[in-house]
Amino acid sequence: MTSDPVRTSDVLMPAAFFGHGSPMNALEANRYTAAWKAFGETVPRPRAILVVSAHWYINATAVTAMPRPRTIHDFYGFPRELFEVQYPAPGLPELATEVSDVVHPTWVGADVDSWGIDHGTWSVLVHAFPDASIPVVQLSINAAKPLDYHLELGAKLAPLRERGVLIVASGNVVHNLRGMDWTLADAGYDWAQRFDEDAKSRMLTDPTEFATLDAHRDYGLAVPTPDHFIPALYLAGLAGAADAPATEILVDGYAYGSLSMTAYALGLTARSRPDGAGSPQPPADLPPEASNI
Repeated sequence: MTSDPVRTSDVLMPAAFFGHGSPMNALEANRYTAAWKAFGETVPRPRAILVVSAHWYINATAVTAMPRPRTIHDFYGFPRELFEVQYPAPGLPELATEVSDVVHPTWVGADVDSWGIDHGTWSVLVHAFPDASIPVVQLSINAAKPLDYHLELGAKLAPLRERGVLIVASGNVVHNLRGMDWTLADAGYDWAQRFDEDAKSRMLTDPTEFATLDAHRDYGLAVPTPDHFIPALYLAGLAGAADAPATEILVDGYAYGSLSMTAYALGLTARSRPDGAGSPQPPADLPPEASNI
């Protein structure tokens, strides 16, 4: 059954893409978490939040459809207090039907018991919406599909913004764990900066071309695996579908040489960006290639 969009406010709900970086951001206060907090305080209160997280990367397109999604601690080697974080937001099973309707004929499965709210989602939302009272639904990344599929799927989600749904895509445009250097807390390698700057240019001026970044000379280093890059395609798709795209940079920077922390917002009034350092302190003896950040 297909339903017509029902506008819940006079303006479209903003959509945002956050670079989430280390799970340690959930416990820390830095320039990135300050930007996420300010975003949550600025946007109209959404009816629900739909999150595309880098950490639900499977061979299917699915949405969570359970009334009480569990908090998932999908990493290891971090301090105990991080494993004690809970984000008890309710689910919204009917949103799974809405997602299926707006992206038709793309097939979307309903996950009633296997996933929940992973750290790509809660490490951002604990700052943006700390009371965990807004329903949260996750949309998986289909690993079997090409980049253009995700760009187009993002555009198809645009009507949800008229129904009071905040769409959040969580990942990092540059995400190379094997290249991390813990001594470069707030610095980026030359190739990381080149790729991230070109990504910014496309996101801000021609988001429909964002998927062509796979031809960039630094793509192999910046995106050794596509899971953290793909969420940005959903924001790019939404921006390309908007009548008058107004995408801005919420905050930017680099961490440990090979991670970019650029965060964007679509349809949000421009604000000043926080200054200063932002990267969290690394946990002791954590092997970066195994951290699942």
